[in-house]
Amino acid sequence: MEQETRIAVIGVIVEDKEAVGRVNQLLHEYGEFIIGRMGLPYEKKAVNIISVVVDAPVDKISALSGKLGRLPGVSAKALYSKTGTGASASGSGSRQHGQG
Repeated sequence: MEQETRIAVIGVIVEDKEAVGRVNQLLHEYGEFIIGRMGLPYEKKAVNIISVVVDAPVDKISALSGKLGRLPGVSAKALYSKTGTGASASGSGSRQHGQG
């Protein structure tokens, strides 16, 4: 049976430019789970901000976020979806059909 996955966004702030190579290496290692990423250099504050969207088992998301956050000069936190990607979503949400 396939392990249930969750959608998550990992927010990463890189304050030490020396850590950029290791951040990219970790993202490459977990590349099979990454849906997309966006990086923003914020020169005014001399930081890089990265958003990484993943679809992975919770243990993989936690491992990646933890490894990133333990790098010197890097902060990372994960925000998880409320349900797994294997769960049925019918009947939930606020979308209403047939109303105009």
